[in-house]
Amino acid sequence: MEIVVRVEGLRKSFGKVEVLRGVDLEVREGEVFGIVGPNGAGKTTLLRVVAGLVRPSAGRVFVLGRRVPDEVEAIRGSISYLPEESNLYGRLTGYENLEFFARIYSRGREVGEVVKLGATLSGLSDEELSRRVETYSKGMVRRVALAATLMVRPRLAILDEPTAGLDVVSARYIREVIRRFARELGTTILMSSHNMFEVGKVCDRVALINSGVIVAQGTVEEVLSLSGAEDLEEAFAKLVLRSPRQPCRQVDSSKHR
Repeated sequence: MEIVVRVEGLRKSFGKVEVLRGVDLEVREGEVFGIVGPNGAGKTTLLRVVAGLVRPSAGRVFVLGRRVPDEVEAIRGSISYLPEESNLYGRLTGYENLEFFARIYSRGREVGEVVKLGATLSGLSDEELSRRVETYSKGMVRRVALAATLMVRPRLAILDEPTAGLDVVSARYIREVIRRFARELGTTILMSSHNMFEVGKVCDRVALINSGVIVAQGTVEEVLSLSGAEDLEEAFAKLVLRSPRQPCRQVDSSKHR
């Protein structure tokens, strides 16, 4: 199976603050891979480096066989990135936002068909999509933003906290779209989350990150087995939430297969 994302010894510092400290991971074609960790753990920075938006301080990152950010333009049309904060235009309608992004990223496909797929993915009615985004609830905004990210059928979709702050109904809908899209179209999904329930439901494999270090990675079952925990929340507590004087041991479940 093709490795879509390969990260080797990745380090990233902002001034004197080292945010990522020697991260290694691989994301395989067609899987949903979750980066799990507390606020400030380095999740967003890791995703932005993979997306080619931030240059690493050290280490190597390859996406679809190209080194980023140096060769990112060669694969820009194959990657979609959903930031944690909305990237939609409030004064445009939902349809107008979908059309705007379709014209930029549709890669030669008929814009109308791309927008049609986006409308379907959003789960919103024709009436709702005809309203300005500034009138939307947070859940509606997130649905359209996710739809705009996936409707262009990228080979790799990078999603930063796709359900953060959403109500139960909207969060569940977005999880279902992510899972279905990866399963039916084979899109590789790399997403971050602090929601353990979400990760357990959506992701094929996960990596737990703390203070810029990956402390465990593998399937949910492998991480539970390695930590001796009954659920991801307990595993997170055992592997990540340790005394500052006792650094976490690096664990890679691939060695236990």
